[in-house]
This record gives sequence, structure tokens and C-alpha cells, in this order.
Amino acid sequence: MKSPILLIASLVLFITGCSSNTTKEFIAGTYVSEDSSNYSMASDTLEIEESTDNNYFIHRKTGFRLIRNGKKGKRQYETEEWKALYDTSTKSLMEISKGKIITFYPKENKLAVGKREYKKIN
Repeated sequence: MKSPILLIASLVLFITGCSSNTTKEFIAGTYVSEDSSNYSMASDTLEIEESTDNNYFIHRKTGFRLIRNGKKGKRQYETEEWKALYDTSTKSLMEISKGKIITFYPKENKLAVGKREYKKIN
């Protein structure tokens, strides 16, 4: 009785070990997001690159315009550098300094940082 169960368990582990991790393969690349409200307009770019093992560098570039009394202000820019760790159990990245969770949706060609969604462009 133990032999068939052990054989099946070994086969399942072998198959899952050999299957590709599509989420991890999807992560590296450039993602964009645009958003606007009555008070501002913003465009965001995330460039994600794998560093070593499950470590990633994320370069965030944001351009935004504040809107005051219905008039758009001068375009302003900000950049941030993040470091993140890949969690194999959740297939997500956790940004180290602020604890942001980055969730990937390879079939939909996008990621989410909290409620904000980004589309992958390359």
C-alpha cells in the first residue's frame, strides 16, 4: 500500500519540479500605468530586473501634473529604487523597505502594486 502512494507522490513532485515557473519567467520587464483624477494626472513606469536568485531591482519613474482650479500645472518627475524578494509560495515580490506586495498576472500581461495595475510593454 505504501509503495503506490510513495510512487505517486514522487511522480507529482517530479512533474511539478520540472514544470516551468511562468510567473517567475514573466517578472523581468517594463510595466506602465496611467491614472488621473480631478486633482492630478500621473504616469508610472516600473522597470524590473532580476539580480541574483530571488532578488530583484525595481526602478520606478513617475511623471505627474497637479491640477489647480481646473488648470494643469508643470509636469514633475520622481524616481525611486526598490529592492524586492521573490516569494515562491505566493509567486509575488515583496518590496523590502516598505513591504509593498507586487502581484503578477502573466495571462493578463500585467502586475499590481496594491490596487494600482501596470501593463507589461516588454
